[in-house]
Amino acid sequence: MKKLVIPGVLLSLFIFVGCPNKKNTNNPECMTAEKAKTLYEPIRNDDTKRCSTMEVLERHMAKSPNLESKMKAIEKQCEAFIQLRKSGKANDLDRITIPTVVHVIYSKNEENICSSQIASQIKVLNQDFTKTNTDITQIPEEFSTISADVKIRFELDTIIRVSSTRAEWGTNDQMKFSSNGGSDAIDSSKHLNIWVCNIGGGILGYAQFPGDNASTDGIVVSPQFFGTEGSASAPFDRGRTTTHEIGHWLNLRHIWGDGNCSVDDFVDDTPVSDGPNYGCPTYPTVRCNTNNITMNYMDYTDDACMYMFTQGQKNRMRAVFAIGGPRESFAKTSIQ
Repeated sequence: MKKLVIPGVLLSLFIFVGCPNKKNTNNPECMTAEKAKTLYEPIRNDDTKRCSTMEVLERHMAKSPNLESKMKAIEKQCEAFIQLRKSGKANDLDRITIPTVVHVIYSKNEENICSSQIASQIKVLNQDFTKTNTDITQIPEEFSTISADVKIRFELDTIIRVSSTRAEWGTNDQMKFSSNGGSDAIDSSKHLNIWVCNIGGGILGYAQFPGDNASTDGIVVSPQFFGTEGSASAPFDRGRTTTHEIGHWLNLRHIWGDGNCSVDDFVDDTPVSDGPNYGCPTYPTVRCNTNNITMNYMDYTDDACMYMFTQGQKNRMRAVFAIGGPRESFAKTSIQ
């Protein structure tokens, strides 16, 4: 197996795919939407398992007894930072830039997504996390005053392409190690690592919360749900799976808190809910006697129907970069 690391600054000049006993190709051809429809089964949007982050967290906690206490400490730091922020006393950077590494692991040509598809995903992230996405205007008036510019941008640093014979990877982090035929994380204290590979099982993606193992830190997304071009398949073809998973990577929970009406997502301005919403719900959608914020990135709705973070979610995400936060190292190297 060959692996080649390509710095982002050279992306437009040279993209090389390593593949054993196969002809190497420059800059994989982008797939058309029509071809993608013939290669991937249609996705049902009423019961899709968009995200396996919480199941992965449970497994990691079972394997790492200290993880729960680490996450409790992170919550205390988060709460303290939010109180300082509300009082105007928080020492907070204006904008934070996150160097991003994309690991493309493929067993089929269609999984070896093109550079344009990768670039389209970075563009979506930079819009969603700065409130410059064009669909932001669709927010109902009830929630318009709490929509947030998180002031985080993502910069493509490196693309790593790895050819594999493995058809599906599951959610056990096997794709994150070259010893398993995957690709090792690049310094996760300074980079967001994104693994793009076929997860299988109808799962769109999953993430790792702050405080967990550095060697597996990052997010995983299946290729047909990554970006807006190439193999990106409706109704998850606007890059919002990656936005959702990065929300987890930045310490956000699902809007329903992964429980019933009494379970909290630790955000004070997201209405209470008792489960995910699917498809494109009409407004208002009432659950737990509240109007659900179904258009939030941390729900399970279609990509076209999620388009906002809240101020409370912004506070939680910014807390991870604060002094003593689990991702403080990113802020230390970020340019304001």
